Order: sequence, then structure tokens, then C-alpha cells
Amino acid sequence: MHFRPGVSLILGGARSGKSTFAEQLAADSQRSKIYLATSQAWDGEMEQRIARHQSQRGPEWQLIEEPVDLLEQLSPLADQQNCIVVDCLTLWLTNLMMADADVEKASQKLALGLAGLGTDCSVLLVSNEVGQGIVPTEKMARDFRDHAGRLHQDIAAIAQNVWFVTAGLPHRLK
Repeated sequence: MHFRPGVSLILGGARSGKSTFAEQLAADSQRSKIYLATSQAWDGEMEQRIARHQSQRGPEWQLIEEPVDLLEQLSPLADQQNCIVVDCLTLWLTNLMMADADVEKASQKLALGLAGLGTDCSVLLVSNEVGQGIVPTEKMARDFRDHAGRLHQDIAAIAQNVWFVTAGLPHRLK
């Protein structure tokens, strides 16, 4: 599937195929592929999951692991030569919340930074859509849902491409 260079947002539910779709777009871009991972290996299962994903991507991908400072890692690499997959924004939000960071300020900084990258770059931001379910009963879960919803709206507003992936099928929104 063709996409315009610039910032792209790829949303979907858990295990919807959004990461696979982003990786395919990166492979089709004919640019150097960079995977900017926000996950952290908190336990053995997560360590195995991360290792499996790295193996599936293969050696042609450069891996950068950054749980919090996305923009600092992303900005210098966002050029005509690279296609960067950021996976994923909801884990990034979780990392910020767990660090008691100012999530709203960090989200605004990221959205503004992405808007300033221009359209020569190729940045694919993967994120879980969490606002289509019931309202959580726990405050932290409601705060997380609210942070994710605002971040998705801010990035969608400046993105050149927005997709929603369901059961491995990408639906172009923008």
C-alpha cells in the first residue's frame, strides 16, 4: 500500500496487525529501516517476545530502544534516507505515567516536534486505540485512555497518513 512521506499514524487494537503493517510500509519505502522500540523487558515473557520480534524483522533493521525520550532519538534520524517505525506510543505513554512524568507536556512536545519534521521524512507511529471500549472504573486507566485519545488526535491532525488496522486489514482514514 502506498503512502505519502512524512508522519504516519497507524492505530488498531491489540494484535490487530498494525505493527506488521507498519513494517511492510517501511520495507516498501526503499529507505533504510529503523525500529524505535518503546517497550521495556519487565519479565521473562516480555524478553522472549522482544527477541522473537527482533528475529522476525531481521538484520536489515537498525534497532533503537528508547522508553521515554522519543523525540530526542527520532529527530536526528528523520530524513529522506530513513523510514522509522515507532512501536508503540501507548507503551511510551505507560512509561511516562509509571515515571510520574508530565504526560500532557511530553505529548504536546512530541506532537509539535513531529509537526516540525517536514514531509521529506518517513516516520510511522504505531499505537493502540483504547477509546472504543467501556469507560474504565479505575482512575489510572481512565487517565491513560484520556492521554492516548488526546495524543492520537494531536498526531492525526498533523500526520500526512492515518490508518486503522482491524484483523490485519488496514483502513486508510487520511
